[in-house]
Amino acid sequence: MSVTGVVRNEHERVVEAPAGAVGALLDRLSAPDDPLFPTPAWPAMAFDGPLAVGAAGGHGPVRYRVAAYEPGRGVRFDLTDPSGGFHELTVEPLGERRCRVRHVLETRPKGLERLLWPTVIRPVHDTMVEELLDNVERAATGTCARPARWTPRVQLLNRLAWARPETVDWPAGARLIRTAVDRPGYRDAYRMPLLPGQPRDPDAWTGVLRGFPVLAREGGEVLLDVQVKGLTARASILIDERYVTLSTVVRTDTTRGRLYWSAVRLGHPFLARLMLRRTHRGLALAAPSAGERVRRAVTG
Repeated sequence: MSVTGVVRNEHERVVEAPAGAVGALLDRLSAPDDPLFPTPAWPAMAFDGPLAVGAAGGHGPVRYRVAAYEPGRGVRFDLTDPSGGFHELTVEPLGERRCRVRHVLETRPKGLERLLWPTVIRPVHDTMVEELLDNVERAATGTCARPARWTPRVQLLNRLAWARPETVDWPAGARLIRTAVDRPGYRDAYRMPLLPGQPRDPDAWTGVLRGFPVLAREGGEVLLDVQVKGLTARASILIDERYVTLSTVVRTDTTRGRLYWSAVRLGHPFLARLMLRRTHRGLALAAPSAGERVRRAVTG
């Protein structure tokens, strides 16, 4: 940070590909098939419309508006938080089959942000930008010579910032769980959004409840047997177009079961959300990068 309080942060990468090809990738920022932004490990870039001057949005808690856009050449985003400033991404030709991709952030942190910038914001920002440049390389050339690596601090910050499941009603598509237990005494459901690159096969999500047998499959739903002595309990994992949903139903069958459930019920919502969130993050971090996904789509 300079004596004036202005932060200027720069990253650049020379890519062995034509500027036109790389610029075409840049033009797909925030699109459903965005090949550059480092999702699903980090929140996706999203706007209230296509990439164009005036579009408003951001990624995660960072809010900005498209201030300038030259297709195939560069885009500038003005930050809309009180600190102000901008960040921009540009492509500069260095010959017929070589170009430089550059990212610049300039802002003036205020208050608590002056402390958070070096300890929290900058480590995450630097990692995200380097991963974006990695994706430029992968998508344009098919490889990345030196991919970014997460420091222990970045790993911790990512874990702490990961989204939490929301409590919902049983989704309409969860048909197996609806008929799994007669006269249930308890039911719940928690969901999280499906991210780019995460598996759409519900069997890939059964690690949420590792070790419990699968009783049935139907469409995008799997039903698991999670009962213990004195309880009849089932869990369902449903994958639809937008969400993964974990649903549970329980019936107590004996006095011992009622006593057991009265104690376990207190911690069940916390544990269910914890297991869903942990699996959600694990599958996101294991997913192919945006650059790898676009290369696979091109090569079939």
